[in-house]
Amino acid sequence: MVGGHTRSIGKTQLVSDVIRAFPEVEWIAGKITQYGHGVCARNGENCDCAPTEHVCALDWETRPDTGTDSARFLEAGAKRSFWLRTKQGYLAEGLPLLRQALKEVENSENALEENPGAHKTGALIVESNSLMQFVKPSLYFAVIDPMKDDFKESAQMALDRADALVLRGEVKGDGPPAALWMRLPQQLMREKPSILQREGEELPEPLWALVHRMLEEGPGAQI
Repeated sequence: MVGGHTRSIGKTQLVSDVIRAFPEVEWIAGKITQYGHGVCARNGENCDCAPTEHVCALDWETRPDTGTDSARFLEAGAKRSFWLRTKQGYLAEGLPLLRQALKEVENSENALEENPGAHKTGALIVESNSLMQFVKPSLYFAVIDPMKDDFKESAQMALDRADALVLRGEVKGDGPPAALWMRLPQQLMREKPSILQREGEELPEPLWALVHRMLEEGPGAQI
């Protein structure tokens, strides 16, 4: 799972980097988005539906060139890619939809498998903070940009469970520390591996090693 403290700090890019770094893996990749009040999960637009209507929707991406985040996952090499959308506070209602969609994919692939005994490494990677409320993933990367002070509540709750902090910005010159650094517990910074990944760089070796170990150890996520 990949999360981060705010928008536009490279979470989708990190998911794509992980997929690209392990082309032998049959990745199912996805993104979870929670919309604010008055926005319908079915189409992402303002909607006059009742509060309990259209609370969640899941779509499978079919093309890698549409420009969406889920299309970027396909472009990076994912076998399948989805986008799960829920209204704010309704993620629990979307989880049965996600489980059913993943089960259908598994069943369809088993039915099409020419050699059922052949072993293929498959893995699920999801861009989300909120899912951490319900799932303990095998691995969780938290993307941090200290130059952006906005801090999602879901990120604050999940940060201490991160296996690594992926830094996407630097304090330049002799100026004061970025505001976000001042809000991060010092114990957290001491205990968590912090890996800098600059714009355009491939997946750093320490992150590659963590993902590789996870794949070697096999499934470890828990509900």
